[in-house]
Amino acid sequence: MNTRSTRGLWFAVVPLAVAAVVRAQPADPQLGKSPLADVVAAMTTEEKVKLLVGMGMKLDFPGAPPIDPEDEKVPEKVPGAAGRTHAIPRLGIPSLTFADGPAGVRIAPKRNGDESRSYHATGFPVATLLASTWDTKVLEDVGAAFGAEAAEYGVDVLLAPGLNIHRNPLGGRNFEYYSEDPLVSGKMAAAFVRGVQAKGVGTSLKHFAVNNQEFNRLQSNSILGERALREIYLRAFAIAVKEGAPWTVMSSYNLVNGTYTSQSRDLLTTILRDEWGYGGVVMSDWFAGSDAVAQVRAGNDIIMPGLPVQTSALVAAAGSGALTSADLDRAVERALGLVLQSPTFKGRAYFDQPDLWGHAQVARRAAADGMVLLKNAGGALPLAPARQVALFGNASYQLFAGGTGSGDVNKVHVVSLAEGLAGAGYSVDAGLKEAYVKYVAEQRAKNPQPMWFLPLPPIPEMTMAPDLLAQQATRADVAILTLGRSSGEFSDRKVEDDFALTAIERSLLTDLTAAFHAKGKKVIVVLNVGGVVEVASWRDSVDAILLAWQPGQEGGHAIADLLRGSVSPSGRLATTFPVRYEDVPSAKNFPGRELPDAKPLSDSPFAGKPTEVVYEEGLYVGYRHHDTFGVAPAYEFGYGLSYADFTYGPPRTSATTLADEVAVSVTVTNAGKVPCRAVPQLYAGAPRGKLERPRSELKAFAKTRLLQPGESEEVTFTLGPSDFAAFDPARSSWVVEPGTYELRLGASSRDIKGTARLEVPTERVVAAAHRALAPQASIREMKPPKR
Repeated sequence: MNTRSTRGLWFAVVPLAVAAVVRAQPADPQLGKSPLADVVAAMTTEEKVKLLVGMGMKLDFPGAPPIDPEDEKVPEKVPGAAGRTHAIPRLGIPSLTFADGPAGVRIAPKRNGDESRSYHATGFPVATLLASTWDTKVLEDVGAAFGAEAAEYGVDVLLAPGLNIHRNPLGGRNFEYYSEDPLVSGKMAAAFVRGVQAKGVGTSLKHFAVNNQEFNRLQSNSILGERALREIYLRAFAIAVKEGAPWTVMSSYNLVNGTYTSQSRDLLTTILRDEWGYGGVVMSDWFAGSDAVAQVRAGNDIIMPGLPVQTSALVAAAGSGALTSADLDRAVERALGLVLQSPTFKGRAYFDQPDLWGHAQVARRAAADGMVLLKNAGGALPLAPARQVALFGNASYQLFAGGTGSGDVNKVHVVSLAEGLAGAGYSVDAGLKEAYVKYVAEQRAKNPQPMWFLPLPPIPEMTMAPDLLAQQATRADVAILTLGRSSGEFSDRKVEDDFALTAIERSLLTDLTAAFHAKGKKVIVVLNVGGVVEVASWRDSVDAILLAWQPGQEGGHAIADLLRGSVSPSGRLATTFPVRYEDVPSAKNFPGRELPDAKPLSDSPFAGKPTEVVYEEGLYVGYRHHDTFGVAPAYEFGYGLSYADFTYGPPRTSATTLADEVAVSVTVTNAGKVPCRAVPQLYAGAPRGKLERPRSELKAFAKTRLLQPGESEEVTFTLGPSDFAAFDPARSSWVVEPGTYELRLGASSRDIKGTARLEVPTERVVAAAHRALAPQASIREMKPPKR
């Protein structure tokens, strides 16, 4: 053999042999095809950290948090979504997209290269209205529409629902939340979660927990006792976690008893995971917390929207051992579990073509179901057909469909009340309409564009000369005045000119009622509001009040449906309307006080100053306070009128002694002349024991089917020992104390139709808990009057 030829062959073969060796090496494990443990083991520390820290959020204002330049180069799958996670292509791990969604899927209306189209989403009614339906089926239907829309836009996780408690009527984001009551909040949230996730899109319960004010929210310490924490502020989340199984939970901005929630192992691991059995992902609220390493240690798996400094801190801590591999890998495994569930990982196709027309009909039906008729004197409603309407109020022509901030969406349209009435066959005075449309446009033009997420300043009501009102009273058959309110992120509401009427509104209401009543004609007020307002000082002067809340994009049609009687009102209050703001038990300490000498906890440009708010009212929130302390509300929890009357038979119990469960039944009959739905509510009063209890607490509720005149329905509630338990901090246990419990079946917290008694012979410890999140020092809490 020729030596040169052999040498040449050798050199020729070596590369082939090397290539064969390379091909024979094991390939990188792939998510979904390889065991999860193998994927985690194959990840570098940097990859693990990248998975846990989001890709940042580009904000265009001075001092905005930075974004990694490399992340900024990666095109967004869904432009305008709130956040996204990092992809790790070599291991088959895609990036996930999170979108805001309290009242609709919030994405960018415009996209580069597609300027001719606007990307719309349905504007659904706000959560407070949805809770006022008292109908979990409505929440599932709305959730399903949300989920279908999110999936069609390529979203993996919808950042909703919010279910913080309505502690105070001035809470800036109350419209995003359901109720003052944890049972209503939890049941509604669970139903919404089930509806969304049935469409293959995840949800995020937020804001976990005790996030009840916007004031200095990134440095606000909520200080409260263990019973209030467990029975009021955590219970809604417990119900939603257990009955809804959300893919994610979002930790809140604030501290609870001295620790940031996103850095609280007590909250995120001990309570959420160990006690409630939650197995999903916890993500932070956007820019929340002060220590990324502490967040991961506590059980906060994904940090959003993500900052380069957080990535560096976690990599360094993993290298030094300050963050253990067990803690890091645990968070990574949970994050990968979320990826495996996601529509993106499953390759679900999306076409950016949601069923906006179909979803609009869902929004309209839900809006009508959740509006509450507060007053209807002399049969002012429903309106007779084809009436001439004098329509007053800015919001009659520019409806507040929802709140601002992350709760806003790019809607196709918003149906005003003027449009809704016209569509229902009513004649709206053309001259009045022209004057209002012109006035609102002129006032809007004077307002500067708000900074990111902030609401526009409210437009003052247009003043009306007495002679103009007299002319309208002569021409029109009825007057309708819409009073509107808006709120949103970063600030809470005020008592003056927000909770209370403005001077112009009072003057208009006084002159309007005088003019129309002088002609023997009715005046109807529509409240287009996101939260509770004062009504007691003026309600006697008007004939009817319809609480329309912020009803979403189809609000004008839904309001008209109720005003004309094509839908009989069946909404009920899920939050109390007080007579005066001073009657609210948290009025003295809301929204908290700044601590001028305290060291800042966060360097975020949104942080404000260190603040603390002491929840001195303890358990006595909303109706629990009013009923226990004998404070009369303007309209109580659970209240609402209909165009029909209902009768309730006596409540019947399956047992007189509480064992494993007891059934409570009642027959509800439509005694009116029109079809309508009733909302039977079951409350319980506890015996006097070692643990102080509110006079009455909601234990169950239902909504009947549409009952025809004379038709009845039997409603049955099933309760167990846990429904009667209170939290005993001394033993860290849920306990049912012995004695006689009074079951109160009613149409509201105060309109009780019948009672029954239930005996508990001996004390029962229902469940043991951990000592967690106790206040750092004793706090003064409200005590109920002696019975």
